[in-house]
Amino acid sequence: MLDELHSGRVAVIGDLMVDRYITGSVSRISPEAPVPVLLHGNVRIVAGGAANVAANVAGLGADVTLVGYVGADVEAGELRSALAAHPRVDLDKLVVDATRPTVTKTRVMSGRQQIVRIDAEDPAAPGAEAEGALITAGKRAIAEADVVVLSDYAKGVLSDAVISALISEANARSIPVIVDPKRRTFEVYRGATLVTPNRKELFEATGIAGNDDAETVRAAAEASRQFGGDVLVTRAEKGMTLWRQNGEITHVAAEAREVFDVSGAGDTVVAALAVALANRQSLETSIVIANTAAAIAVSKLGTAVVTRAELVAALDQASHAEDRAGVLVSREEAARIVARWQARGSRVVFTNGCFDLLHPGHIALIEAAAREGDRLVVALNTDASVQRLKGPARPLQDEQARARVMGALRAVDLVILFDEDTPLEAIQALKPDVLVKGADYREDQVVGADFVKANGGRLVLANIVPGRSTSALVAAARS
Repeated sequence: MLDELHSGRVAVIGDLMVDRYITGSVSRISPEAPVPVLLHGNVRIVAGGAANVAANVAGLGADVTLVGYVGADVEAGELRSALAAHPRVDLDKLVVDATRPTVTKTRVMSGRQQIVRIDAEDPAAPGAEAEGALITAGKRAIAEADVVVLSDYAKGVLSDAVISALISEANARSIPVIVDPKRRTFEVYRGATLVTPNRKELFEATGIAGNDDAETVRAAAEASRQFGGDVLVTRAEKGMTLWRQNGEITHVAAEAREVFDVSGAGDTVVAALAVALANRQSLETSIVIANTAAAIAVSKLGTAVVTRAELVAALDQASHAEDRAGVLVSREEAARIVARWQARGSRVVFTNGCFDLLHPGHIALIEAAAREGDRLVVALNTDASVQRLKGPARPLQDEQARARVMGALRAVDLVILFDEDTPLEAIQALKPDVLVKGADYREDQVVGADFVKANGGRLVLANIVPGRSTSALVAAARS
């Protein structure tokens, strides 16, 4: 899949900005006023806003057509120069409006600390002639695109008329539309495929805080009712939540990184989503890619571009971390790992038991389970659970020892523990594709079978080795 992320064309339409960073060092306070004195170091110019989305799309390996307003000023030249480092960005459809300045954000930095930000922009709406030129340029860009991104920073580019015209054009061509929103409500985005608010934007649009998963899901459903599409909520340290109209909900945990700057992280998320969708990846797979890209972006200082090489390396590292065969993890971590496996197309198999003294019957069950899919998760009863089921003399080996032995089997990819009498809660948390039990059970006796099948999975009753059981081994040893 990663090898395929080098094709497709994305149309990015929205508010273009110049991000200017003036850097230096502060060692004293001015005698003229109680303000720091910055000893000037250098000036760095990078593309911001919709232009940063375009730069990230190009960095991730796709072609991009950029549409938006620039002024007839020095800053427009600075923006073009900054984007010259990304030859896959087509600037031919930029609209020059001499009546407006190019939006510029100037950040004054001492080391990694931002002292002040100075914004230069015209809050007035563009004139009718400029708006018409933008709609024309946007439609031309959409005609060449596989995916459309509307990057709305509420700087006047994406007016109601522009949004309506461009979404209608994309819908007529069956091209998906991703919107990064800044409106108080989302009705104007009706017809968009996906809207990607952060927690603050979602709260402002719905009045629902989204403090936990349940609230976030409720708020996303309300946001969807406003415009009629899917919703991806970016939740900072809590990761992302994808709410889909078909009822599917996907939570993706944030990747642990040292955070230097969140500037432009939302641009990177939208860019990664667009590139993945342009390459025909599923939305679920696309958000895994976007989540990793965002983690890379926040580890950089200032508005930054994530490259395809960085993304490949990060996904590779995450994949290797998950491939520590047989590792024992918490139920929550297992759910995140299983979701990532499934997003990448793997079929996940689940089986469970006490597995106190491992014997040939157990091995046959594990091997049969492994043949039913790509990844095998084994859930072990905790010591307390075993005692409730089999009496105070069991287990013979504690849960850590049993997990270590089970995890050493070549066929086992992941091990978890469950403290309940049945594995139902573990099955509901992991949502496996296949549930495997021994053929000594009837289908109606298998806990979790109904849940797995209701979610599109299947139950397999594997043949067992007759005359093999831990209880028989214990009895023989005691005799």
